[in-house]
Amino acid sequence: MSDDTVYAAGCVLWRRSSSGSVEMALVFRPRWSDWSWPKGKLKKQEAARAAAVREVLEETGHTSRLGSALPPSLYVDHTGRRKEVKYWAAESTGGAFTPNDEVSELVWLPPDEARERLTYERDRELIPPALAAIGSDQHRGPAHTDEGDGS
Repeated sequence: MSDDTVYAAGCVLWRRSSSGSVEMALVFRPRWSDWSWPKGKLKKQEAARAAAVREVLEETGHTSRLGSALPPSLYVDHTGRRKEVKYWAAESTGGAFTPNDEVSELVWLPPDEARERLTYERDRELIPPALAAIGSDQHRGPAHTDEGDGS
């Protein structure tokens, strides 16, 4: 990729509802008027895994346990910059949302409703691999979040 590529990381954040079904967290960004997964730019020399956990906490107020890596999202933004976002399936380990300058709403939705609400097709494409990861991660036990950056 070129030197002007913007690198970011995020998560398909999920939890179990009271009935035991999977719910996924979507955030609303009023600046862009879009619904998406929690994500953001990597800080200088920050590992992608660390950035994903940090961004989830900053945008949703939830701590998370990273699971399997998901396919990266590669696209060109509205200014013509190339973007690469590395994603992980991540289970919420608790927290409380507070609106901030970047994210004004957080909703927890079943996967089919999340698919309908997401603004971009590239975000919708992460639902099937995220669901597969959630199933396989649960069979492996807790994910370790302190082993490299997952690049």
